[in-house]
Amino acid sequence: MIHPTTRLTAALLLAGAALPGAAQTAATADRGAPRQTTILAEGWRFQQGDAPAGAAAPGFDDSGWSAVSVPHSWNRVGYYRPDPASHIHRAETVNKAQGAGWYRLRFTPDAAVRGKRSWLEFDAASRIASVWLNGVKLGDHDGGFSRFRLDATDALRPGAENLLVVRTDNSAPATDGAPTADVLPLTGDFFVHGGLYRPVRLVTVDPVHIDLGDFGGPGILATTAAATPEAARIAIHTRLGNDGKRRTAVRLTTSLIDAAGAVAASGSQTVALAPGPAQAIATTLDVPRPHLWQGTADPYLYTLVTEVADARGRVLDSMRQPYGIRTIRIDPQQGLFLNGQHVQLRGVGYHQDREGKGWAIAPADVEADLAIMREMGVNAIRLTHYQHGSTIHDLADRYGILLWDEIPLVSAWTRRGEMQPRQALVDNARQQLRELIRQNGNHPSVVNWGIANEVDFGNSFPAFLTGFADGKAPDPLPLLRTLQTLAHEEDPSRPTALATCCEGRLFDDGVDIPITAAEADLGGANRYFGWYFGAPGDLGPALDALRAKRPQQPLSVTEYGAGGATTIHTDDVHGGPIDSRGRVQPEEYESYIHEEAWKTLKARPYLWGTWLWNSFDFATTIRAEGDAQDINTKGLVTYDRQIRKDAYYFYKANWTSAPTVHIAGRRYTDRAYAVTDVRVYSNASSTELLLGGRSLGVKTDCPDRICVWPRVALSAGENIVVARAQGGATPVEDRVSWTLSPDSAAHIRIDSGAIVAPQARLRFGSDAFFEGGSAGTLNKPADYGKPAVTATIAGTEDAAIAATYRSGRFAYHIPVRDGRYAVTLTFVEPALAAGARLFDVTANGAAIVKSLDVAQAAGGTAKALRRTATVAVRGGTLDLAFVPVKGDAIVSAIEVSEVPRGTR
Repeated sequence: MIHPTTRLTAALLLAGAALPGAAQTAATADRGAPRQTTILAEGWRFQQGDAPAGAAAPGFDDSGWSAVSVPHSWNRVGYYRPDPASHIHRAETVNKAQGAGWYRLRFTPDAAVRGKRSWLEFDAASRIASVWLNGVKLGDHDGGFSRFRLDATDALRPGAENLLVVRTDNSAPATDGAPTADVLPLTGDFFVHGGLYRPVRLVTVDPVHIDLGDFGGPGILATTAAATPEAARIAIHTRLGNDGKRRTAVRLTTSLIDAAGAVAASGSQTVALAPGPAQAIATTLDVPRPHLWQGTADPYLYTLVTEVADARGRVLDSMRQPYGIRTIRIDPQQGLFLNGQHVQLRGVGYHQDREGKGWAIAPADVEADLAIMREMGVNAIRLTHYQHGSTIHDLADRYGILLWDEIPLVSAWTRRGEMQPRQALVDNARQQLRELIRQNGNHPSVVNWGIANEVDFGNSFPAFLTGFADGKAPDPLPLLRTLQTLAHEEDPSRPTALATCCEGRLFDDGVDIPITAAEADLGGANRYFGWYFGAPGDLGPALDALRAKRPQQPLSVTEYGAGGATTIHTDDVHGGPIDSRGRVQPEEYESYIHEEAWKTLKARPYLWGTWLWNSFDFATTIRAEGDAQDINTKGLVTYDRQIRKDAYYFYKANWTSAPTVHIAGRRYTDRAYAVTDVRVYSNASSTELLLGGRSLGVKTDCPDRICVWPRVALSAGENIVVARAQGGATPVEDRVSWTLSPDSAAHIRIDSGAIVAPQARLRFGSDAFFEGGSAGTLNKPADYGKPAVTATIAGTEDAAIAATYRSGRFAYHIPVRDGRYAVTLTFVEPALAAGARLFDVTANGAAIVKSLDVAQAAGGTAKALRRTATVAVRGGTLDLAFVPVKGDAIVSAIEVSEVPRGTR
């Protein structure tokens, strides 16, 4: 078979400004240009899994391999269970294989590169990579997120066919003998995709050039040392390399060009470069009356131009980079100041995968993601939990978005059961941090360097998960201190930060949590109150307590949120316990958590930033939750970017001035109850709600941008609900269609203690219309990958309904028309013996159940018992009171059916 050959001609040379990830190199179609960059995208052959011996040799037969283009990843992970035909990923299309992936490319570089220095540049290869050119091994790279370059000069054949071979490996580090065992991340709640998932290039330069061996960076680090509206000073360090054979005198010129093309500042110096290691040259530019980079308000960018010329004035190398002049100060009491102006960060976390592509995304995908975030009002992004590509950095510079960058030190830093990290792991952490800083240090958007995420679990995890016995756990502090020191050596101008999970939380006796926050300059707290632990109202006091411990360290909230399944719904977010690791994750509860959290966060001006979790659903392999498999559903937008969940519009209403009116619960189309509260997210000064064209009233200046119309009555059939902004120059409205079946219109069936009603013989709604009491269940919830266990309940065909309950002293206020009703109550005793629980039930003040002992009447625990009574209702409400006599009252289900007139 004749192999495809890629001919690298002058027509394919691209300008660096069009190459996100190309170290911002300046390339030209002129063969005499000092630096030429060519993308190696087409003509690759690929094999998933390890290849036979000799796969790196030019004579190896790869005719049976697949034809692919780069960027490429073989992994496709995560899918939504409902309506599989509507999604890109389905169970049968998923590929979660981790291991080797081989790539081979035949290409022909121009003969004009002879006498130059040629480097192969990889924007990322996951997790590790080995590279051969024409059978010669050029080197290895450990780490799946950063750019790396290998000198290909001696192995390259200018003007002839060359063979480039790359072996990638994304094996899980936990596997025995895995070659990735000392490469971060060792674990994490995200899937590490494999392959050459970012661009690959051939870069050709003169023997005298700006350093290409700068840990994947541009060889230039520019820092705004000081800036005011009157003057700015920029400190620049340029690394120059001489791969020739003799000392060469060069002139280094550094200029700052404004947006109109005028020179704002310039400096030059003559340097004698000896052959050998690169030499760092310091330059200072003083800029009068600078135009400052002011975030989203004014993201003004200059162009930093670096030229290296010989004694005759011939340009040997040059580079152009966007550059923003700005200073950032972070105050522990007042937050972040950009050029002296306070900025409230409205942030989100962001993972780089997308349904159908995994990590092999295009710049257009990143720009589309950023557009979605910006529409919501986002002005800050936490790039989690690893180094992201240059595209998002370039776009953040352009749009004024502030970034938190971090390395993939996530949750673990030792192998299972080991108390100390291996030196190879420490070295890899240092390497990835150095790469992160060198490659992204010139971006004005980058605020800080994140050195770790959630390494403070201590011994809170059980031994079967960690391998650590006797209540011990490895100490993260030595590694954190190593990284803290390195970060400041590399970039003294930016602070470090880390995100904690566990300080200040209540654990069982014997749990020891290391205090890690003090090891970085800035604090960040990942806190999921109301989801994994505690209640939403616990967030504020917890943050105040953290601040009180370290009042001089700026504090932020780096993660908060909840899962939200767009096909699972509740009638009342307080109706029952959430299943944070299982299937019961209604979209409305996600909205509730964000509503409550934002009230807390905006009331604490000392927070220097907040980042919700997460902008988009993303792939993982440790979750079977909500309506998805291997997807973390905490995103405000779905994995395929097709659905913006209700919570997205809550933030849009709060974070932007763009007219926003959004009816929440819109996807809960088949309603269980004829009466419901209608919630509308609106930033209009007044908002009107209409049902079937009839106005239900106007709400003005709704608190937290949440307008609520309580107890709206729906009719059998289709109900058109419209929310409309009043008084604006441009009409803004939202419209939904909700259906109420004749059965749901005629009956009220309440699954007490359930936040989501399961399927049953008859249609039940989740727990609603209650006051007081607490919810419980006989079911065992899911936990750490273990599925939920459904309880066995005797005496009923609807065990799923009977398994949940409300207990304590409580009441139900059920809206019904006046008339006579049959009320059927289902009871199940969860655990108590006969005689331990006695209670009464009244209906509108009249007793319908007296001194009930469920265990005695049913004959034991986990046995269903039903009681039915006929009651009369006047005034439109059926009041059921559950009154304890001994212990707590309890009920599992309530069914209310109108008794036809004339029936006794």
